[in-house]
Amino acid sequence: MHVFNPYEIRGDFPLLSRGIVYLDNAATSQKPRQVIEAVARFYESRYANIHRGVHRLSMEASEAYEGAHEVVAGFIGARSWREVIFVRNATEAINLVAYSWGLSNLGRGDEIVVSVMEHHSNLLPWHSVARRAGARLRIVGLRGDYTLDYEELERAVTERTKLVAITQVSNVLGTVVDVRRVARLAHSVGALCLVDGAQSVPHMPVNVRELECDFLAFSGHKMLGPSGIGVLWGREDVLEEMEPFLYGGDMVREVRYAGGALEPSWNELPWKFEAGTPNIAGGVGLAEAVRYLQRLGMESVRLHELELTRYALKRLSELEGLELYGPPPELRGGVVPFNVRGLDPHTVAALLDQRGIAVRSGFHCAQPLHEYLGLREGTVRASFYVYNVKEDVDALAEALGGILTLLMKEAVAGGK
Repeated sequence: MHVFNPYEIRGDFPLLSRGIVYLDNAATSQKPRQVIEAVARFYESRYANIHRGVHRLSMEASEAYEGAHEVVAGFIGARSWREVIFVRNATEAINLVAYSWGLSNLGRGDEIVVSVMEHHSNLLPWHSVARRAGARLRIVGLRGDYTLDYEELERAVTERTKLVAITQVSNVLGTVVDVRRVARLAHSVGALCLVDGAQSVPHMPVNVRELECDFLAFSGHKMLGPSGIGVLWGREDVLEEMEPFLYGGDMVREVRYAGGALEPSWNELPWKFEAGTPNIAGGVGLAEAVRYLQRLGMESVRLHELELTRYALKRLSELEGLELYGPPPELRGGVVPFNVRGLDPHTVAALLDQRGIAVRSGFHCAQPLHEYLGLREGTVRASFYVYNVKEDVDALAEALGGILTLLMKEAVAGGK
């Protein structure tokens, strides 16, 4: 049985040899040597366009790319690899549903329900589609402990609701949402449920059948994979009814030309939604990233991040002048947002960078949430992953302690 050891895991990540304390994992993750080498091997020995030829290289590339769909399907508990569509990222996955499903199924008076925690990628597509269709976007708030207000959600979901689009883990607060509860509520009024899994799929066990959702979107670059590759999972029966999002090569079965008119028919799933030459190497790299995470065990990944989050909240809560946000550790992912009183978030992040610590600052593509919480300059965000260790948290706490001491000295000097 594999024993999860973050100190050994760190050896798989070449970038960490630079000595950087990398705590910006909610934005993107570093890549293990296994993924880097898998992509390089594909380009060196198996690269060709897929589904385009009968020669050996094309066959090998097609096999690798199709196999990647199967690996991802198994990782998230999909019933079939035909339900797994490769896109650029979670943003494109949500836009695909918004424009392919949304424009065909939403009309005047219909409603889409979201939460105030959503990333812009799970707000703006629905805002745009609602405007075009004459539908309404309803936004549900939070309770005092930074968790989703399920009572408000229950009031918001009515017979007018056609879709509930919800994050499973907030990229700002780390709040974990009970997706199954949300999905069942949506289904009780005949609505569908889309889950933004960008911050959950990389960090905890996710099984679409257990979640009972209809769509799941996530990105490869946040889960040790290459950038430029993401996933939309959808129920096969729903995907079959949807019109293509992009048109061109490979998404079409045939195009007849008769009587001066074109008569196209669409390809089978998932190719109907993968027009043109895809990110083939990205798919290969994502499959290798999934295998890496499977070897670690997603339960172990979750427990490791929970331990780090508890430790970080304990260490940072000891610093006077630091403001922490978010729910208790057992109700959040490995994300810790904070502010230093008297300094804007970007200044804090720059000062931490001078000390070799990489964090995020600003609105984290969730400005409505920050305004809802009264945090009009944003927050600083530390976020953890499989290769982070308690010493990283200690380095962050010590650096912040030094910044706070410097602030105190400047305040004393200014008061003289």
